[in-house]
Amino acid sequence: MAGTENLKKDFIWNTVGSAVYALSSMVLSFFALHFAGPDDGGIFSFGFSTLGQQMYLVACFGMRAYHITDMRREFSYEDYRRFRVYSTLAAVCLAFIYMWAMITSGVYSLWKCSIILTLVLYKICDAVADLYECETQRLGRLYIGGMELTVRTVLSGGILVAVLLITGNIMLASCLAVAAQVTVLLCFRRYLTGGLMRAAGTAGETGRTADYRTLRAPETAGNGSLTLELLKSTYLIFIIVFIDFYIFSSSKYAVDLYMTDTDNGVFNVLFMPTSVIYLLANFVTRPFMSRLSMRLTSGDMNGFKKDSGRLAVCIAGISAVCLLGAALLGRPVLWVLEILLGESYSGLLTSRHAEFMLIILGGCGYGLTYLYYYLLIMLRRQKVMFGIYLVIMAAAFFLSRSAVSAGGLSGASLSYAVIMCLLTAALGIAVHVILRKR
Repeated sequence: MAGTENLKKDFIWNTVGSAVYALSSMVLSFFALHFAGPDDGGIFSFGFSTLGQQMYLVACFGMRAYHITDMRREFSYEDYRRFRVYSTLAAVCLAFIYMWAMITSGVYSLWKCSIILTLVLYKICDAVADLYECETQRLGRLYIGGMELTVRTVLSGGILVAVLLITGNIMLASCLAVAAQVTVLLCFRRYLTGGLMRAAGTAGETGRTADYRTLRAPETAGNGSLTLELLKSTYLIFIIVFIDFYIFSSSKYAVDLYMTDTDNGVFNVLFMPTSVIYLLANFVTRPFMSRLSMRLTSGDMNGFKKDSGRLAVCIAGISAVCLLGAALLGRPVLWVLEILLGESYSGLLTSRHAEFMLIILGGCGYGLTYLYYYLLIMLRRQKVMFGIYLVIMAAAFFLSRSAVSAGGLSGASLSYAVIMCLLTAALGIAVHVILRKR
């Protein structure tokens, strides 16, 4: 009964937290474009949803899927925490190197670099919080992570919007939002390590008090730091996740390289609904990850296949509804956005309805790849995934650049749709073949 009650709370708060988090990207980008102007707003959109997100993935190192499915406790919380320190430092260093390269090559101004670096720090705070949220899910308390995500996102986003309304200064707004992120993070860490983990440590199966933070499975309990072992187990996942986001964002990088900051802003507005599709896929999939993992661990392959199939059908149905909605309501919605953004955006969005439909099509494919990605991780078929992602990444690199340089935003939209459909098909076929063999 308690397990059913927790599952309900997990579903509700995961839905609320994920919805707020996904929508925040759209809302904040919208306010930045409106109050900071097309240029600074375009810089914000790229820094927040593209480069900042890429550095977030470096800091997370693709650890979420492995962490939340590690029910045997092959690695302890302390192992994951120590590893996250190293990966976060690597993300910060990589961001500074990228900015230095952009400044020295004359592509970015110092002002643009400053804004983007601040937004990278914002996203790195998200990556630190992800560690704590993963551990609450492994503890069977995903709803606590959802509550924290909701509070942190609303507070930091609210501060950013308020400062933009008062000053119109995107740099000041971003800095204060980062400060809000850090404040909530410190409070959540104190609650997690001082409350939940202490209670879990005293409730061990041996009947004696144990430090939950270092608790591991019997076969690894005597080992010291397992950072290298964790690296060996997850480095392919990280490479896959990093490549995955590059594939998803390759058209955005091409627009940033070949077109203006204003074009960046327009393309990111057209891209906003893809966050909603991904969000809906997340609603359906994430609460069942632990259940699927337990089915696989216990050898219940029939249950695993049935649940996986139901999730795939559900996401496909959501995608079909989104496509139909975009076809019927896309143009009016874009017109309303133009009015809200101001006169400078008049005609810039409604004239791009065809591009909008292509982006929605690609977003629907990406929603299914979210499920296939997790299934292949559970099946521990990282090498198969790596081969697929490597081929699609090469295609994305050349196709997006040639399409944008030849066709501008139309080429960017077409390349995104084609690339996402290719990736979805390849991963879906891989999952189908592997499950048939088993």
